[in-house]
Amino acid sequence: MCGIIGIVSKNAVADRLVEGLKRLEYRGYDSAGLATLNNGGIERRRAEGKLVNLVARLKDDPIPGVTGIGHTRWATHGVANEVNAHPHATTRVALVHNGIIENFLDLKSELVAAGHELASDTDTEVVVHLITKYLEDGMTPSEATKAALDRIEGAFALGIIFAGFDGLMIAARRGSPLAVGYGEGETFIGSDALALAPMTQRLTYLDDGDWAVIEGAKVTIRGADGAVVERPIVATSHSAEQAGKAGYPHFMLKEIFEQPQVIGDTLHSFLNPADQTLTLPDLNMDPATISKITLSACGTAFYAGLTAKYWLERMTNLSVEVDIASEFRYREPTMPAGGLAIFISQSGETADTWAALRHARRQGQRILSIVNVPESSIARESDIVLPTYAGPEIGVASTKAFTTQLTVLAVFTVQLAVALGTITHNDEARLAKALTEIPARAAEVLNHDERLRELAAEIATARDVLYLGRGTSYPIALEGALKLKEISYIHAEGYAAGELKHGPIALIDDGVPVIVIAPTDDLFDKTASNMQEVIARGGRVIFFSDEEGARKLGSLAAATIALPQVDPFVAPILYAIPVQLLAYHTAVIKGTDVDQPRNLAKSVTVE
Repeated sequence: MCGIIGIVSKNAVADRLVEGLKRLEYRGYDSAGLATLNNGGIERRRAEGKLVNLVARLKDDPIPGVTGIGHTRWATHGVANEVNAHPHATTRVALVHNGIIENFLDLKSELVAAGHELASDTDTEVVVHLITKYLEDGMTPSEATKAALDRIEGAFALGIIFAGFDGLMIAARRGSPLAVGYGEGETFIGSDALALAPMTQRLTYLDDGDWAVIEGAKVTIRGADGAVVERPIVATSHSAEQAGKAGYPHFMLKEIFEQPQVIGDTLHSFLNPADQTLTLPDLNMDPATISKITLSACGTAFYAGLTAKYWLERMTNLSVEVDIASEFRYREPTMPAGGLAIFISQSGETADTWAALRHARRQGQRILSIVNVPESSIARESDIVLPTYAGPEIGVASTKAFTTQLTVLAVFTVQLAVALGTITHNDEARLAKALTEIPARAAEVLNHDERLRELAAEIATARDVLYLGRGTSYPIALEGALKLKEISYIHAEGYAAGELKHGPIALIDDGVPVIVIAPTDDLFDKTASNMQEVIARGGRVIFFSDEEGARKLGSLAAATIALPQVDPFVAPILYAIPVQLLAYHTAVIKGTDVDQPRNLAKSVTVE
């Protein structure tokens, strides 16, 4: 989860850029760098490893300049080395970037054909060269940036400086967060307020699609269409807690809105954009010898495992068992030789999951863990660790950890299926493309925030709420119900839609909202029938589907949220976001403690 900082000042900026990067260390990183404008050109200093290496480099080779950008990079695509470290630059442009460029390959081919030589393994470098190309065509920095923004696809945050334009910086965001800070005669940009806290208390949080032209102390913000827009300047506390919220009222909302970025960060760690292939660490076992897969986790992580069961059984033809970790070992299951056991935990310290892991170890299973803390107990006792790059998750109710767990499990499923020969390489390319699009589609889902806030007003008055879904939408229904229970204290249940007529339909009346989760996959028509059963009995349906589903059934529902059309394989990742937002806004209306709901802890380290 990379970090960005930039300063436009009348004084040297290198030391303050480094201090800002230190405050972004919590995001995790394995290389860092700075770029400044000096004597009409661009100077860079980059180093692999921790910031102390960059500091040592700067001590030996100081970098002057009063306009500069800095970056901490967690190696995703491209190994952690100086060549791949940010900032990336040509003789005319330098920039730092968080996120993922979906159409990297097409742009790279175009640029190489035009004579540009790219030095790194990253997708970021194409943006530098694209802006440079437009400058060479005679455009101004602002015109060149706008032309490039119109071409690049994906979720990103950018900080850009231009040789010969001291005092000028351009910042842009789509999906990934970025703030502009205002000082005395100087201006700053940062990934979050924590990076800027000691330098300013006055911040503007760019809206999605915004780009800002910074000229000394003057800031002009434009929307995606290029028109000048006004964004509020807010006062922020200098405390780490308040700054860490980046202007959001709660950590949970901040973490929901970080999902386009962290899903992209997680994807980038497994995706090779050069050939649209996905890679995973060596399992140290022949995939063909896997006799069975066992998934185990607790709470939200269990629902991630349940989603993966659908993916894995359909795509690999392997037998897959998923179990709640707190129950798993008490059944004393006999696990077959050649089995692979997968354990999922945000903290990597969940006591029940850790105990289940040890049971599987005693049964001779190969152990794979999916955790957000690579140094955790579960990770240390695993044979293979697949990290999620969610960054710190402060809110007790898991949001970005869940969607990054789903992302890792999706990548794992595709790669295992390729290794087993149960899908083709064309299938792999299609699914990799679908995954690559998720950060940008997730950013689009967040645009429904206001509508979901309106719907939450109705949910907040309910005593009971039902969530329905089929296939991979069933675990999302379970997760939606859990989120609502956790933070709003409203009783909610998630059901497989086909089970409705086996009991739960007795609960239906006009006082029980029913949230139906139904992307247009191969089970859509069956879910539609269940939805109509609810409507026929006076139930009030809130319908989550895509544009096609909304056209077919949206008129029947009391309310419809039309999400972007995506490959059904990746739909669970996307559909997790609106159920999170609905629960969040309901809890806010009810006045509960959103970030620290009663009786709950972030990391459950007792059985």
